[in-house]
Amino acid sequence: MLSLRTLILFGLASGFALSARAAFQADIEYGTASGESLKLDASVPDGAGPWPVVILVHGGGWTAGDKSGGPKKGYMAPMHEPLTKAGFAWFSINYRLAPKYHYPAQLEDLQTAIRWVKAHAAQYHLDLTRIALSGESAGSQMVAMAAMQADDSTRVAAVIPFYLPADLLEDPIKTGTLNPSRSALIGRTAFDDEARTQLRAASPMYFVKAGLPPFLLLHGTADQNVPYHQSVDMQAKLRAVGVPCELITIPGGVHGMLTWDTVAPDYKERVIAWLEKTMPAKK
Repeated sequence: MLSLRTLILFGLASGFALSARAAFQADIEYGTASGESLKLDASVPDGAGPWPVVILVHGGGWTAGDKSGGPKKGYMAPMHEPLTKAGFAWFSINYRLAPKYHYPAQLEDLQTAIRWVKAHAAQYHLDLTRIALSGESAGSQMVAMAAMQADDSTRVAAVIPFYLPADLLEDPIKTGTLNPSRSALIGRTAFDDEARTQLRAASPMYFVKAGLPPFLLLHGTADQNVPYHQSVDMQAKLRAVGVPCELITIPGGVHGMLTWDTVAPDYKERVIAWLEKTMPAKK
């Protein structure tokens, strides 16, 4: 039987990663806003790094949700283990919720989190050139907008929105009303000119421009909350200005990835593969 030392040396020589180990810490304060303590959970591989990073942003209609995934371990939690096994550091954030806090408070908190992660790169052995954002549902709107409004302090290398509500105006234009999540987000009850202006300002579709980082979109064809075509349209608009964008279609996938393993069991591996291709380690 080979010794542990021999196995380690073989693994290093072969270029294969051994089972990833990571230190996990919950409820780290990354900032304060409006008297609220903003917290994140951190999972960082053991070792010297530097590690690639993914900042995770939960959904919940901007009014609910939790960085941990909640009792059912939904939201972004299905990606925790795959990222850890692949040797990524990840930071999952909470942020101020509507209706108590209206947009852009949520985006501002994500921007604070990005700056915090960058400021703590040395402490956690992070690679500043390999930071990605990933969010689902409302969180995907936030990561897309963060990329589109980035400055030097918040710029990242890649963006992965799951079932992105790219155009918050589509539904109210069709119905003439605001659904509860949009009403809570902007603090208005009627779909008037002011509501239209505010929703447009929160819609990634209207801020696409050349020079954005690569995007990977994931969306289920059976999504009844955010139409699948919004990701198709978003991909087309990004590619039209030269931004690399891939779309992973989940046939029969509903809103939320908890059941996706049954219809697309390889989606997590495909996300990891895209990250490794898009943010390769320096040789």
